[in-house]
Amino acid sequence: MHGEAFFRTAVVYLAAAVLSVPIAKRTGLGSVLGYLLAGALIGPFALDLLPHGETTDVLHFAEFGVVMMLFLIGLELRPRLLWSLRVPIVGLGGLQVVGTTALLGAAALAIGASLREALAIGMVLAMSSTAIVLQSLAEKGLSRSPAGRSAFAVLLFQDLAVIPILALLPLLATHGGATGSAAHDGADGGPGTLAVLATVAAVVVGGRFLSRPVFRFIAEARLREVFTAAALLLVVGIALAMTAVGLSPALGAFLAGVVLADNDYRHELEADIEPFKGLLLGLFFISVGAGIDFGLIGAAPGRLLAIVAVLVVLKLGALLALGAAFRMPLAQSVLFSFALAQGGEFAFVLFSFAQQHGVLGPEQTGPLIAAVAVSMALTPLLMSTEEHLLRPRLARRSRQADDAADLRRPQDEDAPVLLAGFGRFGLVVGRLLRAQGIRTTVLELDPAQIRMLEEFGFQAFYGDASRVELLAAAGAARARLLIVAVDDEEKSLQIVEQAQRHFPHLHILARARGRPHAYALLRRGVRDVFRETLGSSLDLGAAALRALGARAYEAHRAAALFERHDEQSVRELAEHTSGDRKHYVSAARQRSEALEALLLRDRETFARSDDGAWDPPGSRPDGRDA
Repeated sequence: MHGEAFFRTAVVYLAAAVLSVPIAKRTGLGSVLGYLLAGALIGPFALDLLPHGETTDVLHFAEFGVVMMLFLIGLELRPRLLWSLRVPIVGLGGLQVVGTTALLGAAALAIGASLREALAIGMVLAMSSTAIVLQSLAEKGLSRSPAGRSAFAVLLFQDLAVIPILALLPLLATHGGATGSAAHDGADGGPGTLAVLATVAAVVVGGRFLSRPVFRFIAEARLREVFTAAALLLVVGIALAMTAVGLSPALGAFLAGVVLADNDYRHELEADIEPFKGLLLGLFFISVGAGIDFGLIGAAPGRLLAIVAVLVVLKLGALLALGAAFRMPLAQSVLFSFALAQGGEFAFVLFSFAQQHGVLGPEQTGPLIAAVAVSMALTPLLMSTEEHLLRPRLARRSRQADDAADLRRPQDEDAPVLLAGFGRFGLVVGRLLRAQGIRTTVLELDPAQIRMLEEFGFQAFYGDASRVELLAAAGAARARLLIVAVDDEEKSLQIVEQAQRHFPHLHILARARGRPHAYALLRRGVRDVFRETLGSSLDLGAAALRALGARAYEAHRAAALFERHDEQSVRELAEHTSGDRKHYVSAARQRSEALEALLLRDRETFARSDDGAWDPPGSRPDGRDA
């Protein structure tokens, strides 16, 4: 595509998404089905708004959205958490692939396929759609449920299984003269294995030891677009390297994400890549919808619907059996099964690969590819059926079992506190919370400060907390408190406004540099405002009174009364700061005079008190101890 054709195609894709997705969301169908319907609408079998042959090219480009999605998932899975999922990944995922392959292969044998054809069909159809399943679960807030974690484990194993499937498919075509090809492939196995190991090692070593200084160098430029470019370069480069050695680019991106999960800059990486991931995934779903061959469906609708029904029913049966074998609560097992009961996007590649090597013929791959696309389009409907018809009936029966499963699953690592700014003020707050064992996610924009904190054993993440996507990446949706301790007053107000707009459940505690800043925070509805110099100023004032001969209780009462009255004054005067200045000055003078009168009256009332408990031994002005 060039020039005007490119922009015309872009307008078609964007318009289809903008019109279809909000309607699908409003009707409860979800964004994934909206994208698929949009693709079907603009595809060659409906309005035919796309140039012929373009859908496949766009689909290959849009598959990069799946790569980005797995990179972001990897960023959320620290190696320790990933290790805790080893049983469901290997056990549940491995049994799903083997069991589903056997069932679907047996079905293919029953309708006349040869053994090698049945094995190829079974392996390819055992795959599920990573993009549709994870996006649908995330939309419904189910990614962290036991079913969501189990579905992710199976999908991850399926991505791993693509590599041996690609190696096995050519072997299924070995008949006579094909033996030489197989031998040739085997001869190349040594260097290929070394290249794979070297590439994986480079990703791991680079992520662990080189990424932090490189990202710090880029961050010190203070140019957001450069950091975004670096994030994209990282993902694209890893995907290219994995493709060059014959590995799945999505798997390589996931590995890189896991390696970077403990990196100080992971939240910024996540925030920068998230918009690109969302757009590319939407483009991917539209391309899948546009690629559904309605002509083939119309020519033999009964045959195609039968293939889809067999695929979905057999996968549902296999998945339900696995859920029971792994003792999933019934409601979670049903959700897990309905989420994965479709074909996957890898089927498009694997069926084409099988056809190229003579394992399957075009008369077989055509209907199968169409059936996979239809099953993917049906996934949002299947999950809606589970959500609205089955889940309410099962919830009551499985609530106790669900609670027990929640206790067994890996603990959620989301911190209950977000701390924006880790300078001279935030550092004290962070140390106190750390001493109390409270997990805190720290966001800091100064790379030098992050480096200094690392030397003292603290972990802070690089990023601008006024960005909504960064707050979301840092876990704002699941945190309880947001402490705004940044030094920049304007930035502080931006963080507060974004948090109130997008995460209204957060309890905000904010640092104020002075009274004007405190007024601005109070006018925005922040009730817990802490002026950074008030406490230390009162401590110094109380010490001055002690040095002038006042008793400890007198100095303490004076400071406490002053603080309480001044806090009330700030809240009352905040309402006058946006109006007439003369009115504000008059109100401030009245409050000041009221404070002086209050302190004088208190001093006269307690003049004859002898509360020596406030005086440390040897500190009384008269030299006597209490």
